[in-house]
Amino acid sequence: MNQGNNSRVAEFVLLGLSSSWELQYFFFMLFNFLYIIIVLGNLLIVLTVISEPALHTPMYIMLSNLSILDVFLATYATPKMIHDFLHEPKTISFEGCMAQIFLLHVFAGGEMVLLVAMAYDRYVAICKPLHYGTIMNLCKCTGLVVGSWVIGVMHSLSQLAFTVNLPFCGPNVVNSYYCDLTLVIKLACTDTYVPELLMLLDSGLMGVTSFLLLLVSYTVILVTVQRRSSMDMTKARSTLSAHIIVVTLFFGPCIFIYAWPFSNFPVDKVLSVFSTVFTPILNPIIYTLRNKEVKSAMRKLKTRYVCSGLPSQLSLLRLDVLS
Repeated sequence: MNQGNNSRVAEFVLLGLSSSWELQYFFFMLFNFLYIIIVLGNLLIVLTVISEPALHTPMYIMLSNLSILDVFLATYATPKMIHDFLHEPKTISFEGCMAQIFLLHVFAGGEMVLLVAMAYDRYVAICKPLHYGTIMNLCKCTGLVVGSWVIGVMHSLSQLAFTVNLPFCGPNVVNSYYCDLTLVIKLACTDTYVPELLMLLDSGLMGVTSFLLLLVSYTVILVTVQRRSSMDMTKARSTLSAHIIVVTLFFGPCIFIYAWPFSNFPVDKVLSVFSTVFTPILNPIIYTLRNKEVKSAMRKLKTRYVCSGLPSQLSLLRLDVLS
């Protein structure tokens, strides 16, 4: 054991998504494109919410924070994965590996809690509409958003606390494109039963608690919506369906991965890519296409910054030609 501690590995080798050079070139182009879409799409939502006073409400403040978390969730590993498609060997330092584990659980944990906060916001708006302004004030909204980040950080620190001091003295090959905690723990030169159990209990408690709260919230909301048939309820159904789709996309892969946390199935890579790349792309699309307020605000934003800039540019061009 002492020898293992004195010769801790300096880096880990990531096997990536594929060993085929043809596929890696294709993935390089594909994920470059997707990552740009993630960043631009989610930042567009943030900019839209900031620039439109009508969207300065709890639901849209939380939506903009969800977009920020999605950008971070896609950024903790995707740029490194894109870089590795064209480089061999695919290595990451021990410190970089621990940083990836930390950031993943901060952003994923924060997003879980934020989705619960968004469900609570919809519950108050639909089930207690007359008291919405009193219950979901700016102070409460700020507290929920800040709380999601704080819980994410605390969850991540609890995961890292029993991982960073494990003796990694020999095996250093991770069969993934990033440092997956469930795979990294198994590389330790010691009995990993207790760390695996602690990790599973920690992540399981957070995931199951969040999922149950969401399930109860949306069940109550759906029952309430079914009992009413006004125009407001039609709008509520549209908003609610978008929330449920996002929750399903986020928790679906998580449930599968953590149902068999320490087994290395090929589908795990696909689900990890879906969680960190495709879900952050789909979130802004789902909320934008099903939300008239956001689409209207984006049209105003386009008119303000794009269309209004064209006449002035044309005028300057005419002056240059005349001169």
